[in-house]
Amino acid sequence: MGFSVAVSLGSHHFHRSSYHRTLQFLPSDERERHIIDFKFPKLKARPRKISFCKREFIEFEERTSANEVKKEIEQCYELIHRLGRGVVYLGSSRMGSNHPHYLQTLELGREIAKLLDCTSWTGAGPGLMDAAIKGALQAGRPVGGFKISKEAGEWTATNFHPYLPSDTYLTCRFFSARKHGLVDAVVRSGSSDRTAVVALPGGIGTLDEVFEVLALIQLERIGSELPVPFLLMNYDSFYSKLLDFLDDCEDWGTVSKGEVASLWKICDNNSEALAYLADFYDLPRSENFGHEIGLRSAHGTVS
Repeated sequence: MGFSVAVSLGSHHFHRSSYHRTLQFLPSDERERHIIDFKFPKLKARPRKISFCKREFIEFEERTSANEVKKEIEQCYELIHRLGRGVVYLGSSRMGSNHPHYLQTLELGREIAKLLDCTSWTGAGPGLMDAAIKGALQAGRPVGGFKISKEAGEWTATNFHPYLPSDTYLTCRFFSARKHGLVDAVVRSGSSDRTAVVALPGGIGTLDEVFEVLALIQLERIGSELPVPFLLMNYDSFYSKLLDFLDDCEDWGTVSKGEVASLWKICDNNSEALAYLADFYDLPRSENFGHEIGLRSAHGTVS
């Protein structure tokens, strides 16, 4: 299929034909009809090599077909089917192991994994994602991840996780496929499934994922039959100004009164989060858990 484009520029107009790949400038006055041709090289897609978890290199024409995205989504679903649904953690890739929120996340990841006895899912990146992974591994529970080759704030890209087995995560080329995976990992297929979304402190990427999940719950695309608990971890009042903004949205009438509050649970600490999940799934919980966390954190024994 070919096409042509004609645009006027003062006393001249140009004509572009996709068949000939030339740009012709023609005087508007037929008495001065001269043609100036600019030749355009034919553009070709450059094949690139993308590495996956199994260290295989696959040639592909990037984004030449929606089938590429479809295949990656199917790979995400296959990984979830193999490892099982569970808790998805959304959080910053920039908070290192010396940050207080890292220590709190590690503790939370360990205790939720033990409480719900399920797979823990993350973006398989550094920062708070890493803390959640290590916490679940300390609990002896399975972990899974949907990695992207380069996280925000990183100078280099890698398709491989530093310590997770290659069959427990997928390195995604497409953000859309990654998001499909993170959402599907919490969809409950039966009453025995124990899943949750845990939003940890984070930046632009985390907020993008948080509000996408929030909108899906609001529109009943998640939890329409079997509700999924959504916890916002407001460590050290990290999200308090965001919550104030959402209150302002109510005052402006852009959201209904109490609408946002009904979609998630705001937790200031790990004890509140665990108590909420235990009540949600009608599970027994240790009465002195909060006291134990305080002692371990105070003595620096969380690692």
